[in-house]
Amino acid sequence: MRLVVATYNVHGCVGSDGRYNRERILNVLKDLRADVIALQEIDCEGTLLWLAERMKLTGIAGPVLQHTGSFGNGILTNCTMGDLRLVDLTIQGEVPRGAIDVDLHCNGEVVQVIATHLGLRPYERRSQVQALLKQSRNIYCVLLGDINEWFLWGRPLRWIRTMFGHSPALRTFPARSPLFALDRIWTRPPGTLIHIQAHQTSLSVTASDHLPLKAVIEW
Repeated sequence: MRLVVATYNVHGCVGSDGRYNRERILNVLKDLRADVIALQEIDCEGTLLWLAERMKLTGIAGPVLQHTGSFGNGILTNCTMGDLRLVDLTIQGEVPRGAIDVDLHCNGEVVQVIATHLGLRPYERRSQVQALLKQSRNIYCVLLGDINEWFLWGRPLRWIRTMFGHSPALRTFPARSPLFALDRIWTRPPGTLIHIQAHQTSLSVTASDHLPLKAVIEW
């Protein structure tokens, strides 16, 4: 089984130039040609559904903040959605956080996809990663999203590697001149990630403040 997955913090469709433009996000997503795309900082009631309709994909919403609509995590996929679990990762006193944990039927197999956006503070991420690892149970599992982990030697990443194995840390933020590997993709069983790259194009460096991260998985 071969699967192309991606993760992208779309920053509310506000680009690195400070302009709101969801058409740019749509065109970046089309360029990715991925089977599963995890999105962060997206309007789940408006933009996610709009993107799903134009790309003819299934949209899965995981709102964590209520503004004028629902704001949080999303998934776009051409796979068939199975069981869905929305995970609350909020730490009291901090910005609400969450994850989408969904079983996707892809090419005759069930793949567990966990898409998330973790907190800014180290103690948040330690608690949140421990909670996410407890969710991971399927033999085929993809963990991806904006992990917000600046320290590659930190405990949360070590814990993830223990279960998922090594995955390259590629710089995705800030988009115009990437310095930090905040966006990550891991797969299980370990060793099934055969290619990974930051999607850096003339469009993606302005469409959001993050670059998308894209990976090819073979089981």
